[in-house]
Amino acid sequence: MKKQEPAKFSLKDHLFNENKVRFLANQFSPVVPGFREVEFVRTVMKRLRPLELKQRIGLIAEVLIQHLDQDFKNAAKQIVNALPPELDPHKSDDDFGDFIMAPLGEFVVRRGHSREHLATSLKTLKEITKRFSMEDAIRAFINSHPEVTLRELAKWSRDRNYHVRRLVSEGTRPRLPWSGRLSIPYTTPLSFLDQLHADPTRYVTRSVANHLNDISKIDPAVVIETLRRWRKLKRQELGELEWMCRHALRTLVKQGHPQAMKFLGFQTTPRIKVENFELATSVISPGESLEFSLTLTAARPEAVIVDYVIDFVKANGSLAPKVFKAKTLELQVGKSVIVCKRHPLLANATTYRLYPGTHRLTIQINGTAATSTTFEIR
Repeated sequence: MKKQEPAKFSLKDHLFNENKVRFLANQFSPVVPGFREVEFVRTVMKRLRPLELKQRIGLIAEVLIQHLDQDFKNAAKQIVNALPPELDPHKSDDDFGDFIMAPLGEFVVRRGHSREHLATSLKTLKEITKRFSMEDAIRAFINSHPEVTLRELAKWSRDRNYHVRRLVSEGTRPRLPWSGRLSIPYTTPLSFLDQLHADPTRYVTRSVANHLNDISKIDPAVVIETLRRWRKLKRQELGELEWMCRHALRTLVKQGHPQAMKFLGFQTTPRIKVENFELATSVISPGESLEFSLTLTAARPEAVIVDYVIDFVKANGSLAPKVFKAKTLELQVGKSVIVCKRHPLLANATTYRLYPGTHRLTIQINGTAATSTTFEIR
């Protein structure tokens, strides 16, 4: 009997399904007189299944427009009244909220995008973001009404609610995933980051570091200078700021950027001997793991970042490199350290597909290739 393949995880079905749509309808039923809950759910589900994730957000917003007050200011009040309780204010990280709230932001973009409704729209997004991040929705208003929106964001950067503060950084990221580009210069939000880098909440400082990592792909010098200035200001706790520096410079570190390496205290030409680089097996099937080990010996005291690069075979037979973190070490003179790593090669990954062929594995020390070998995926 043929072995049955495990069901492939579907993010869009996990985030937007009939139970989630019914939950949203249940939020509106008690606060919107005459809200047609059954019709709302039926209309959404009739068209939902073939759609991709962002299309599902748009569909739910579209159907919601038909079921709320046609006057936007009244509809905005209905949305705010229907919101669930705010996310726990005592948490400090990883409290993104429920994706089913995303269509509410899309509703505000579609119905409240005019200058006439700008104040109401921004006020409404501020309330929604305390339940689910409005980082995508706020970008429409930054692009169409930059002066007013940026002035409001400056106030939000000092708000008591850390989800509101985080939105200021996340919503102005130049390369926010799943979102369109901003029309403002990438340097414009730096004044917000100057305020937010000293935030006491990791959820906010993580966003600030991600924001700088985005900028590093455009202008590395601006990022390094900004971090250098923050070090001098000493407004953030030292351990947190150093974590932010490493997170903000991670792309540059993978590229072996000399100034980023130096800023973090790493030599770009480390005196390290790499020996005994071995694979557990050189032939791997999807669903198994790539396992390897190596020995590092330092000729002088050395801070070391060990990365590994896998050149994946693409559908057309070409190679596409991807860098992964292995370990950060402090090596003493003459002392050897064995580094071991196990990298799963998932058969049903949602973000990539494995193709058979000869792949390359390269060990990178402080951004410089040190040794490499090949393995086969069959």
